[in-house]
Amino acid sequence: MEFRILGPVEARRDGVVLPLAGAKIHTVLAALLLAKGRVVSDGRLSELLWGWSPPTTMNAQIYTYISRLRKQLGDGVDIARCQPGYALDPGASWIDSVEYDRLDRLGRDALEARHFDKASALLTGALDLWRGLPFASTTEFLCEAEAPQWEETWATTLVCRIEADLALGRHGELVPELTRLVAEHPLNERLRAQLMTALYRSSRQGDALSVYRQGRTVLREELGIDPGPALREVHRQVLDGGGFEEGAGAPIRGGARPASPVRGAGGPAVRAQGVPVGAAVPAMLPPDVTCFTGRALPLAEVVYELRGTGQTRHAGQQHRVAVTGMPGAGKSALAVRAAHLLREQFSDGQLYADLDRADGDQPGGGAARRDPHEVLREFLHALGVPAHAMPGSLAERVQLYRGLLTDRRVLVVLDDVVDADQAAPLLPVGTRSRAILTSRSPAVADGASRLIRLHPLGADEALALLAAVAGPTGADRIAAEPAAAASLVELCDRSPLALRICGLRLAEEPRGRVSGLLSRLLPAERRLNELRFGALDVRASLRACYAPLPVESRRALRRLALIPESEFSAEGAARVLRCGEREAEGALGALADARLVEVTGIGGDQRLVYRLPSLVRLFTQERGERVGVGAGVRRG
Repeated sequence: MEFRILGPVEARRDGVVLPLAGAKIHTVLAALLLAKGRVVSDGRLSELLWGWSPPTTMNAQIYTYISRLRKQLGDGVDIARCQPGYALDPGASWIDSVEYDRLDRLGRDALEARHFDKASALLTGALDLWRGLPFASTTEFLCEAEAPQWEETWATTLVCRIEADLALGRHGELVPELTRLVAEHPLNERLRAQLMTALYRSSRQGDALSVYRQGRTVLREELGIDPGPALREVHRQVLDGGGFEEGAGAPIRGGARPASPVRGAGGPAVRAQGVPVGAAVPAMLPPDVTCFTGRALPLAEVVYELRGTGQTRHAGQQHRVAVTGMPGAGKSALAVRAAHLLREQFSDGQLYADLDRADGDQPGGGAARRDPHEVLREFLHALGVPAHAMPGSLAERVQLYRGLLTDRRVLVVLDDVVDADQAAPLLPVGTRSRAILTSRSPAVADGASRLIRLHPLGADEALALLAAVAGPTGADRIAAEPAAAASLVELCDRSPLALRICGLRLAEEPRGRVSGLLSRLLPAERRLNELRFGALDVRASLRACYAPLPVESRRALRRLALIPESEFSAEGAARVLRCGEREAEGALGALADARLVEVTGIGGDQRLVYRLPSLVRLFTQERGERVGVGAGVRRG
């Protein structure tokens, strides 16, 4: 196993990156790795995950992240519950931060012993482990707490390496690198001193003096101070025409940040012959969502993540957002609403594609996914590429697509993504364009995505949505029959899709009563038939999640559907599934990933509590064979 935190947080097994979805789970893993085997308390994890505003289900969510890490990392890595928190034993795993510390320590020792070749090689090896800003895929709270000290360490390593290279007479090679570093960090006097040294040794005394004068001006204008003793001493030595010691300039003690070693894949802009870049401004978004009610917090989070650009972006902001949730949770509505709110921010256009054509009931992949090759043809056409200039292969289309977006500010919305491989060719690169993905699977979110999970609406939000969709008199009708409305909301599992269908049915019958609609939904065998209106269909939405399930997961879901209680633990599920508790946890985890089972909290016995939504239960019972449930099934 390999762990990497000096850049986006990753876990790899045999060179393959494990699908750890979302900033929260990356944060938990990074916190445990940084502790180097020490216990990280629940309180500390909460601070790094949510800052000073943790949710009421904080402990349950932390436990969920730990459970998923254990499942993904396997038996070679042990995450133990040690009051008041958790500790990670990596076993024989390789960790980039540990290797960096080792190479950095050996490199500095070699520099002190004046073994400059060895020092340069070791310190270069340490710096090569960095893949960008550390902890880039974690929450802003962890970045703010941990990144500054690691960037300081990086800066010290860099200057030690430069000192070794200066001592080896590599001043000519260092001038371009130091020029860039000084331009990026003009207030850093140690970098400026090293650049002056390299320039002087390259017979560029005038340039070295010019660098000093520029630094003195910047320090006076920005900070109101003169250069410090070390920089003034280098200036004096340049004026005197000698006196430099090898590796002039002390190690940086602050200020420098790493220029990311990661290069963008876009390169120079690519265009089809005869196609002027910017000739077409795509406008592919579906109509804005009417009666968008609830989801204020996740909507604000999506808009915040994607609005900032360049200097206005904040630590932790990502270039794309992945929205996931149960069937009918309102993922597509949220994405479309957010995209319309962001339209003015993306004046070069908006691209949209629905990537899932769910159909059929064949196990293990009944969802008919759209081919990215076909979607790219639509995107390129919207960007102004004529049919005669359309590339033939997928690779050529991806190259042209990314080239056209390199200098544009475009918002790409990928709805109902089946998996990460399907989305990858369609994602924009560079720093200007952004993307919103929706998917039933959180695995579509990589380290560069902010994962936003949609949970069932609150009771008040659900009632407000029902009233808004029901038309001008909707609020009055809901208020006139509060008990019936509350029951209707619960029969719909507070699902935005089901509630929208009910609201449309009420709007279609202005004189109809809420209690009348409730009476039609009460018979379980009729409920899914009633929850259909035009193209909106709860059963079809559930089928899209059910169709790709392997046979064993379908069998487990059918057994769970016969548990009389709505909530249960893995122990209770194990009795029904006729397996051990560990195997039951695995089955429940797979169904939770498919968004067919929810984790609602932690019971009094400190076990996770799971919930099978009533609509999922009804759909599953329709699927075919009935399986017997042993006597004595009760909530574990």
